[in-house]
Amino acid sequence: MATATAQIAFRYRAQDSATGVTRSTAKRLAEVLGVDETQVIHLALHELATKMLPQYEADEGALTKSQLNQIKKTAPQAKGGTVRSRLFEIESV
Repeated sequence: MATATAQIAFRYRAQDSATGVTRSTAKRLAEVLGVDETQVIHLALHELATKMLPQYEADEGALTKSQLNQIKKTAPQAKGGTVRSRLFEIESV
């Protein structure tokens, strides 16, 4: 069973807005999704978390010129063919 410290008070808004929803809206969402109101809240928070929070560990930033040069040296070189700077040719009008 969850302890009291693991819970928060949740109050629905009197009117739907960009910062909250009414209980009526939450009930409608629950019905459409086939879950209860608590699960609707969890789903909404999960979606917000995946959109707003990094989903990976931060790296050391951009590669240095030295690292880029090393990659260019060790990468296999294309044999024959043409290197294009664009996928599609742009017609001049």
